[in-house]
Amino acid sequence: MAASVLCCLRCCRDGGTGHIPLKEMPAVQLDTQHMGIWGIGVATQKVNLNQIPLGRDMHSLVMRNDGALYHNNEEKNRLPANSLPQEGDVVGITYDHVELNVYLNGKNMHCPASGIRGTVYPVVYVDDSAILDCQFSEFYHTPPPGFEKILFEQQIF
Repeated sequence: MAASVLCCLRCCRDGGTGHIPLKEMPAVQLDTQHMGIWGIGVATQKVNLNQIPLGRDMHSLVMRNDGALYHNNEEKNRLPANSLPQEGDVVGITYDHVELNVYLNGKNMHCPASGIRGTVYPVVYVDDSAILDCQFSEFYHTPPPGFEKILFEQQIF
């Protein structure tokens, strides 16, 4: 069965896809409701959303459920072994157009990863019965200074 890649409030096995370009310095949080295979990060429009885990090519930079941060099939960093997300934990990410940083229950894990270039979008994927609640605003934990909710582009005529 196919995995789901989704950018919305609830991410579960039979989701869809969404695209929100990251123009500001955003923060995204997810609440791990049911553990399985999942990932969270950023990707360009060229990423193949039908192949998980993401992070296998130059078009995605993600933290996977095992705590490893991958880009271009290279492990860029890893959460400390005693800090792997468990059911009920809140995982947050920030991206400043250079580095992706990970937060666990509001605490900076100090394991930045970089390498992706160009316009990127938030990406979340799940498989193996994983359920994640995604927050793009109204966060459980306050983002660090300089980061805020994802702002949607609007055209004014």
